[in-house]
Amino acid sequence: MVDFVGIASNTLILGSLYALIAIGFTLIFGVAGQANLAHGATITIGAFTAWFVASLGLGVWVGLAAALVTGALFHLVLYQVFIRHIDDPINVLILTLLAWFVVEYGFRAAVGTEPRSVPSLFAGYTPEIAGFSILYNNLLIVVLSWVFIVALFLFINRTKTGQAIIATSMNEKGAALVGVKTDRITLFTWVLAGLLAGCAGVLYATSRSATYSMGETPLILAFAIVILGGIGSIQGSVIAAYVVGFLEVFTVSAVSPRLSGMTALLLIVLVLLFKPTGLYGRELPA
Repeated sequence: MVDFVGIASNTLILGSLYALIAIGFTLIFGVAGQANLAHGATITIGAFTAWFVASLGLGVWVGLAAALVTGALFHLVLYQVFIRHIDDPINVLILTLLAWFVVEYGFRAAVGTEPRSVPSLFAGYTPEIAGFSILYNNLLIVVLSWVFIVALFLFINRTKTGQAIIATSMNEKGAALVGVKTDRITLFTWVLAGLLAGCAGVLYATSRSATYSMGETPLILAFAIVILGGIGSIQGSVIAAYVVGFLEVFTVSAVSPRLSGMTALLLIVLVLLFKPTGLYGRELPA
């Protein structure tokens, strides 16, 4: 028998986490037209930052704050040292893929292949509702994910920097003509995406564990979410995250756990075949 309450609650948790993972990826793609394959590496960096800080006895919340910084710094260095000197999106794709491998195998050499436990943000279970209860930690994942998502929406739509990000994403040359410093906006977008990915890494690790290869699945899911939601659309990414979350949970619960991740790949193929612009995407200029 299918547990619909469990599917609904797990969809809420995973959808919120996937949305946080995907919006940083879609920010960079929407503004700079660059696919950042090092996004998965940033998730890993955030998770292991929290693990390391917590192992020093400073607590997971301090670890979360530190992960925001390390995620942002990683993107800052990656962009300033390498990406800003490259114009070809294919070369950016290759370079960020290499950066991902360097980080992944660097962690493999440093900490090994054994999963590392990141402490929960909050221990215990919620009161039972309809025969089902969830971890407070998972509830906090939903809350914190939406705190960051709402904060990003408000920042993008209510501040001058946010408006400059929108202008740059729509037409970089046009934005530059009206005084927007597009290089700074692109750098800021990379740093902001790194901050979000660092946070996502911590939340992901508290619900599972930190491993050197933990960024692989989130990166594949981020691709599926961005393609379904529409390239460059934050709103589309949030909605698509819950669709992907539901399909993932339903497949694992009602069909087979061995098909985990398969629905995301199938979704990419179907969207590219029948609706390449996604839910809220726009046609790319010729």
